[in-house]
Parts: sequence; structure tokens; C-alpha cells
Amino acid sequence: MKIVVRRPAAALLAAVLLAGPATLAVAPAAIAAETPKPPKLSKPVMAALAEAQKLQGAGDQAGALAKIKEAEAFPTPTADDTYTINALKLNSAIASKDNAMLEEALTKMLATGKVSATDQPKFYKNIGALALQRKDYATATTAFEKLNAIDPNNGENKIALAELYYAQKQHGKAVDTLNGAITAQKAAGQVPPENWYRRALGIAYDGKQLPQAQSAALALVEAYPNPVNWRDALVITRDAYPSVDSQTELDFMRLQAATNSLNGERDFVEYATTALDRGYPGEAQFAISEGIKKGMLSPAKPLVAELKKSADTKAPADKASLPGLEKEAKTNPKSALGTADAYYGYGDYTKAAALYSQAVGAAGVDANTANLRMGASLARAGDKAGAQKALANVKGGPREALAKYWLAYLNGQKA
Repeated sequence: MKIVVRRPAAALLAAVLLAGPATLAVAPAAIAAETPKPPKLSKPVMAALAEAQKLQGAGDQAGALAKIKEAEAFPTPTADDTYTINALKLNSAIASKDNAMLEEALTKMLATGKVSATDQPKFYKNIGALALQRKDYATATTAFEKLNAIDPNNGENKIALAELYYAQKQHGKAVDTLNGAITAQKAAGQVPPENWYRRALGIAYDGKQLPQAQSAALALVEAYPNPVNWRDALVITRDAYPSVDSQTELDFMRLQAATNSLNGERDFVEYATTALDRGYPGEAQFAISEGIKKGMLSPAKPLVAELKKSADTKAPADKASLPGLEKEAKTNPKSALGTADAYYGYGDYTKAAALYSQAVGAAGVDANTANLRMGASLARAGDKAGAQKALANVKGGPREALAKYWLAYLNGQKA
């Protein structure tokens, strides 16, 4: 009798694979349980399997498995024998919803070398999913590593492998694998989902992988530059530098303002307070008015009322002093930095950029600060090329990270 190795029904296989809870979600794959050419079976094996197949057709899985065990007892099985024995065992496992038997059959079929190249990814995916249901992360990881090796352009499989690495606290490998999924998706001409970028950032941050977290944060806002992502990226980056001073904090908040990612009372109060402490009442006025306009600040609250009163009281004299300070900056470039900051706070970005340019290279002026703020001013003024040139000169520390974010902001602006 000819032994027919049938293709199991995909829906039935899915039901088997999803019968138990899994820690990580892995979708099953339909299995094509067939050999590239008809198997050549040993006579005792063929006889036992012929009876097993009859019993399977009659719905007698217990009887079929008994005959399969007879075939397994043959002392010198060929690869075709082993493959076909387990192909029939696979059918009984599916019918019986026996996941342990299903995983065993799939594993042994793969080991024969008879599974076609087309079907191998499906086998590995299901072995990984079954191992995962048992919370056997090591076996599941091995299966998905093999799956990714033979199907390297499948982003979904990479995501599953990344989650397996994360479950085993291998944060670096998890992030690298997620980045690989993003790259594969792009290479295929598809847009990677936003949650892939956010997951990479979350895992890197959770694992305290600072370089990876910063790269992931930048990639997130480059791909999905919405206010929520901008705030998360900038807050995470700022927190990565524990010794950030108020001047650098101001640089972070200026970018948050540009990206519309200031959110909540705390953000706006911090921005207004920092600006006032640095002597920029005009910028404090901006922070307060924006917070009130967006419903994040209540002018009736004593703290907000006090901040507003302080900014409103100081701003007129401060603004009136700027023309004189601007003249002074021509002969004293060091003073140009503070005057530029004041003009920035009042929204005069073109004048601020010109003064920052004067400050660059002046004795006692930090070149990275001046270049970053000049780039930010030019970006806000709409001079993309000028901003890019200035930002490219910012090197080292949190300001270099901010310069990269400003470049991402520029690249996301409509022409």
C-alpha cells in the first residue's frame, strides 16, 4: 500500500498551537508535511504505517499510534522511514491536540534533512511557538534563530526573536534584532510599524543600554515625529546625562517647544522657571502663555500666577535693553551669547542667529553651545542649510545628541 503524507489543515494546526497560553505571541504557520519525492520505505515500516494510515482515516488515533510505535521499533530506519513515521505521527498529534507529540514529530522530521527548503521556515516557526508555550525559551530561541538564518528578510520573525531575547534579559541582542527587523522591512519597500521603533527604545532604556537607547530614540522621531515620541525621546536622552546643568536643560526645552512636545503642568512650569532663572523673562512669558493656551497651566494657581507676574514685570525693561546690548556685542563677542538667548526667547530667531554667530569662537564662549543655539535659531527661522551647517559643528555630550535631534526636526519639515 502506498503511504500518503498529507498536508495538515492550517486551521486545525492553528487550533492546536493556540490551545495553551503563551508568554509571547507567536502566530503559527501552516505546515506542508511532504517530501520533495516519494519516500522509499523499509518493508516492515511500510507495513506498519499502511495500517496506521487506515486507522487514522477511521478516526482511531490510539490504534494508529500503536502501529506508528511498531514502525518506530524497526532497528535500522532510513531517513525516509523516520520522516514518514513522524509525518503520520504529526497527523495524529494534530487530531489529538497533543502539542508535545506535535513538537516531537516536527523536530524529528527536520532532523532527517527531508523537509524541503520551502517548508523549513514553517517547521521552525511552529517548533518555536510550541516551545514557547512550554516557556522553554532556550529551545524557542534556537528555533527562531534558525528561522531567521534561513528567512532573514522576514521582519515579523525577527520581532518574535527579539522578544525571546528580551524575555531572557539579553537587551542588547533584542534591540539589535529589532533594528534588523526595521532594516529588513525598509529593504522590502515597506514602512516599519511605529511600535517596532518604540519597542526598541523601551528595551534599550529598560536594559540601561545608553548608546542603543539614544540611537533608538533618534530613529523613532525620524520615522514617526509626533509630539508623544518627541517628548519620550528627549526626556530619555536628558535623563541619560545626570549632570545636565540649567543651560543644557534650556536647550532641551527649546527643542521640546519647537516639536510641540511640552506636555503637562510640570513641563511648562520647568521651562518658565528655567528661563527666569537664566534671566530670559521673554522666554518665560512664552512658556507660560503656551501652557495656558494648551490648558496645561491654570492662571488661577498661585505658582503660575507668581511666575507670570515675575515674567511680565521683568520683560519690558529686558526687551528695551536689547538694542544697546546688541551694539555692545559687536565689540564684545562674549556678551553676544546672552543677548542672542534673549532675542531667541522673544521669538526673533534671525537676530538671535546672527548674534550666536558672533559668539562662536569668542574667548570664554563654549563653541558647542553657540553652534547648537545658532543651528536651533536658523532652524526656527526657516534657514535649513544654515542650520545644518551650524549643527554639524556640535561635538560631544548632550549637545551633540541635541544637534542630531534638531537635524531630524529639520528633515521632517515640509519644504
